[in-house]
Amino acid sequence: MWKKMARLRVRALICCFVVSWFSLSLAEYVEVSVEGVTSIASTDDNFICATLDWWPTNKCDYNQCPWGKAGIFNLDLDNKILNNAIKAFNPMRIRVGGSLQDQVNYGVGYGVKSCEGFKKQESGLFGFSDACLDQKRWDELNDFFNNTKAKITFGLNALHGKQVSPKDKSLRIGDWNPQNSRDLMEYTIAKGYQIDSYELGNELAGSGVAARIESDQYAKDIKKLKEVVTELYPDASKRPKIIGPASFYDKKWYENFLQATGPGVVDAVTHHLYNLGAGVDPTLIDRVQDPFFLSEIAQTFYDLSNTIKEFGPWSEAWVGEAGGAYNSGSKYVSHTFANGFWYLDQLGMTSTYNHKVYCRQALIGGNYALLNTTTFIPNPDYYGALLWHRLMGNRVLSTTHFGSPYLRAYSHCSKNQKGITLVLINMSNTTTFDVAVLPDNNLYLGPIRVRKHGRIVGQEREEYHLTPEGGNIQSDVVLLNGNPLKLTNSLDIPKMEPKLVDPTSAISVAADSIVFVSIKDFYAPACA
Repeated sequence: MWKKMARLRVRALICCFVVSWFSLSLAEYVEVSVEGVTSIASTDDNFICATLDWWPTNKCDYNQCPWGKAGIFNLDLDNKILNNAIKAFNPMRIRVGGSLQDQVNYGVGYGVKSCEGFKKQESGLFGFSDACLDQKRWDELNDFFNNTKAKITFGLNALHGKQVSPKDKSLRIGDWNPQNSRDLMEYTIAKGYQIDSYELGNELAGSGVAARIESDQYAKDIKKLKEVVTELYPDASKRPKIIGPASFYDKKWYENFLQATGPGVVDAVTHHLYNLGAGVDPTLIDRVQDPFFLSEIAQTFYDLSNTIKEFGPWSEAWVGEAGGAYNSGSKYVSHTFANGFWYLDQLGMTSTYNHKVYCRQALIGGNYALLNTTTFIPNPDYYGALLWHRLMGNRVLSTTHFGSPYLRAYSHCSKNQKGITLVLINMSNTTTFDVAVLPDNNLYLGPIRVRKHGRIVGQEREEYHLTPEGGNIQSDVVLLNGNPLKLTNSLDIPKMEPKLVDPTSAISVAADSIVFVSIKDFYAPACA
């Protein structure tokens, strides 16, 4: 009897082991089709962008103050990690702006008597007083931008000269006074500082956030900015772009604005996104892995693109600020590997809707930054952004599959080499996807590979597998092809080398992973 029971236990253990092994080894085969004959959209060469914000140390949300000394006034511009992190993009696009920019005066030119930072003030917008950017700090910032070769978008104060409406305390009325901005530009030109674009105001469109401006008035103001910039920069080839309105998309407001502005004024129409909700929301970790929720924002990208096409075809679409979760992000999610599911999906999605630039809030500061606010060490999304910048070219290709919705796939022509590069995002916690990439046309099935000495000859694929340390998606350490990405002893960004793979094998996309794949010999006339 005991022997019989022992045999049954052994059989049960064997059965459980086989079932466990089978479940662990389950992989779903997916064919991803890439239409390489024509592109469907294009991005700017410097599509990846990050922001520097004005928030002071005492900016607090949910009983935490996560900005530290990351604001523009007190950021350590000599920090070696910060400098190396920007230099690695060669160049990185940086947007200088944020909620407090419409309370910043510029301490250059005549009539400036004092220049102080932000102070807590209950009656002020966002609970802060006005502040002043002095000449010394502007010099330091531009030396920093020059040394790191960054491309700069600078957000100007749009509320100069305006008054509070007696009928609506949120509404600002009257014409914009450009004098202080003009003083800043004249000084900037005299010093030889390079500005890629000027943006007027922050989140003043529609119902606004802390204040608002009507669309006709904002159009009048931005036309005045265009006049000033055109006068001060007579050489059109060196003239900074004019962009705006740096707000949450409001269909009627944006349409009226573009109609009132007319052609030849606004180079890029910018909008902001925080589609994950509040940083304190405990369901945030679920949302970043929910493809159905993440797809909801696609309508905004589609609508904005159509608004521009119909009312301002001379302009580009930019995401001017996007942090995922608002109020400085989530201290449990926004700086972790899991946030990459949202972030890289956003990059892929916006590019298919012909957005030229995507500015991540923030480069440093808050919980949602690409760099740790106190140590400056790169968070996982920094490496995802850097791989995108280095590998994904500006021509966007149609990419489809009929597999699980938890597998996202986007492809572009490769950057600085032949072929295509895909990003494959596996939001599933349990399923591995074995992916075959096929050309979506009936004319030609890609390169012909021949056998030599019994082996198929073809160019090896380059694969970059990003996974969380220890399998924990809420880790802030990311592995590349199984090895942790860490700064070198000299505090440089580590090299990111691909894994070379047999081109005839499927691409194995593990659960909870993100994979960049470059295929040099993929047939794609659009990339020629």
